[in-house]
Amino acid sequence: MEAKAVAKYIRMSPQKVRLVVDLIRGKNIEDAQKVLKFTRKYAAGVVEKTLNSAVANARQNPNIDEDILYVKEIYVDQGPSLKRWRARAQGRAASIKKRTSHVTVVLDER
Repeated sequence: MEAKAVAKYIRMSPQKVRLVVDLIRGKNIEDAQKVLKFTRKYAAGVVEKTLNSAVANARQNPNIDEDILYVKEIYVDQGPSLKRWRARAQGRAASIKKRTSHVTVVLDER
């Protein structure tokens, strides 16, 4: 049985979040939480929160054994970008894209 959690519209570039996500793919829950706790990236907190949410979702199902859960799938998709403008020289304007991410975590039993 699978358990899933999704965090949407995270105000961070998907490229930065993928660096953290790649660290825990395929690991069991305990190891993944330890890795995220000591990773010095802002995205680690967001990914840890989503992982804990997926574990809590797994606890709701009595058919799932919590001790043998592992990260089956974890991926980051790009969300909508906020478009902003910055003033430049000679009256011009340059665009700024503030990117967002959607983080998906799927847990399964070994």
